[in-house]
Amino acid sequence: MCGILGIVLADQASNVASELYDGCLFLQHRGQDAAGIVTCGSRGRLYQCKGNGMARDVFTQTKMSGLMGNMGIGHLRYPTAGSSATSEAQPFYVNAPYGISMSHNGNLVNAAELSAYMDEKVHRHINTDSDSELLLNLFASELAVYDKKRVNNDDIFSALKGVFEKVRGAYACVALLAGYGIIGFRDPNGIRPLLVGERLREDGTKDFMLASESVVLKAHNFKVYRDILPGEAVIIPKDQILFLMV
Repeated sequence: MCGILGIVLADQASNVASELYDGCLFLQHRGQDAAGIVTCGSRGRLYQCKGNGMARDVFTQTKMSGLMGNMGIGHLRYPTAGSSATSEAQPFYVNAPYGISMSHNGNLVNAAELSAYMDEKVHRHINTDSDSELLLNLFASELAVYDKKRVNNDDIFSALKGVFEKVRGAYACVALLAGYGIIGFRDPNGIRPLLVGERLREDGTKDFMLASESVVLKAHNFKVYRDILPGEAVIIPKDQILFLMV
């Protein structure tokens, strides 16, 4: 059991780090081994803070001041695969293609098969024993197939279909595509929880959140929310248009 969350704020000049930190505190009971946050702004640069320990200890004031941008993802780790090494704190990151960071809650039962596929077919190096790193690299390899300067929503959904076809196990994920937006998806059996919610702002625009539990959404005044369905994916680009796939 791990805690995952992601937020996209409508105001691209705002900073999401403080809300991600508060959200991590609300999800602390889902994982006390490690905590991490990755944020991103409109220019596409990713900012990261993660490490072993409780959220209040990992996210110091000095480190939080370096997390910039209006969108980001968080993770609270309860290790069920791999080790408790600092290197396995999430979110994980790969720079190609496009810059992707991912938080994962679940277990992949065909991890050994996927590891061999990464090595023998797509030649991506897996640096830890974490099945979360495997899942991230599988998604990255599926997205790299398009070999485009920029991807679109259809490309992302097609890449996720490839993930669903190759992975066996329980997984709920939030991912951040640098300069693009955040992505949430659940395995076809819907074993691990993930919700999506929206919050109306005074100017009529909307903020969006993905989270493992509704308590986070309620605490941050996201009054409209629902479960992401089994096998469903959601893309929330920085332009605030919500896309869903079942």
